[in-house]
Amino acid sequence: MKKLSMLDLAFFMVESEASPKHVAGLMRCKKPRGAKADYARKLVEELKTFDEVNEPFNLVINFLGLKGPQWEYCTNFSIENHIFYHRSRRAISWLDAKEQVALLHEPMLDRSKPLWEFHVIDNILGAQFAVYFKLHHAYADGVTMTSWLSRSLGKTPDASALNPVWALPQPRGLKRRGSQPSLLSTARRLGATAFETALAAGGIAKLGAQQFLERTGMTREAVALMFSTPRDTPMSGSASPGRGVATSSIEMSRIMALKAQTCSTLNHVALSCIDGAMHKYLAARGIVLDHPVSIQMPVNLRNGDSGKSGSKLGNKIGITLVDLAQPTDDPYRRLREIGYKLRNVKNQVANVPGDSFEQFTVLAAGVSEVIDKLNLTDRLPSNGHAVVSNVPGPPELLYLKDSKVERMYPISTLSPGLRLNITMFSYAGLLHFGLVATQDLEHLQDLADLIVDEFQLLEDAIK
Repeated sequence: MKKLSMLDLAFFMVESEASPKHVAGLMRCKKPRGAKADYARKLVEELKTFDEVNEPFNLVINFLGLKGPQWEYCTNFSIENHIFYHRSRRAISWLDAKEQVALLHEPMLDRSKPLWEFHVIDNILGAQFAVYFKLHHAYADGVTMTSWLSRSLGKTPDASALNPVWALPQPRGLKRRGSQPSLLSTARRLGATAFETALAAGGIAKLGAQQFLERTGMTREAVALMFSTPRDTPMSGSASPGRGVATSSIEMSRIMALKAQTCSTLNHVALSCIDGAMHKYLAARGIVLDHPVSIQMPVNLRNGDSGKSGSKLGNKIGITLVDLAQPTDDPYRRLREIGYKLRNVKNQVANVPGDSFEQFTVLAAGVSEVIDKLNLTDRLPSNGHAVVSNVPGPPELLYLKDSKVERMYPISTLSPGLRLNITMFSYAGLLHFGLVATQDLEHLQDLADLIVDEFQLLEDAIK
């Protein structure tokens, strides 16, 4: 069977009841006109008929194999363990639905079963229902998960079309059962592995040298120093059980216009808004920082083809630390400084092999986990304040059968030592922000709303 990569295995090693390592997508769907009251319930019944599942949705983790931790086929799969229908007696608001999603996002997935769940939340005001789809991060990264979802949805409403993500055709590049590598292919793979190992060692040395030069003062602000963030906000610390979920959105047309006016990128603009929102969210709680907010930022390490097709199982990402802007009330100044910081990040990772970046990420996560296991997370400096990532989504409107998928929000996981994750996801003309945090961060929706407010302030500053 398929062995796990170091990064995929790391998601299991750092997982706990207080900090599960699954990721999710939340879709807000509009029922077709004239839909009956049992529309969503019948949709769930139809989904359950697709009980012949493909990889990775039929795989379970085995830690005890002779060849080390690996994926194996589930021998007693039951679709009833993975698809769920929820309907309250009274109609609920979208805010109520998000609170229900926060509860669903709390528990770990059962490792004795394939690690995914598909929930339909019915009876939302406005003839709407929600789909909350979660799976273990070791199955896939955000780019791959997005590809699967896009392939499972339709570009036009069709009451007869249903293509559940778990029943999609076998992805390209995955071995089928019983396939055996040839002697020549094995020799080639061993040679390539040796070469890649040498490159990875050099890349890790380069990343380590960058940290050494910055820490000793031989460079200044060339890279963000790891494990140096003051622990002076509730955004960092040991994770506790319980989750909060919040969402907001900004029109892509407005972002693109601002990009053109300021010669910036989408990440520059979005991170500037998130940065300003974090400072104001903390200030409202009596915390005024005199230093930048630091974020862990995932970087997609796939090549263009595999990233677009989503053909590969598992993860191919690295995480870099970024210090955002110095505290300021000037949104344009903040934008310019963040642009400078992100250019430094490009220089930091230039010519570093993807395997090096991935292994360096695993090492950093391992250090964070050791610190947490020794109960030192709340005493030592942290490795950032939050995780912030950007996953490109489909530009066109999509449909689940004949229901319009109006919104798609990412609901991600927390890194060791951090209590907040903000993931951006572009879909159908909107940039969506999905926030997940421990319950230590109260009024999380305030932070989501502040991101939109900060964008308006930046727009006004540019006019």
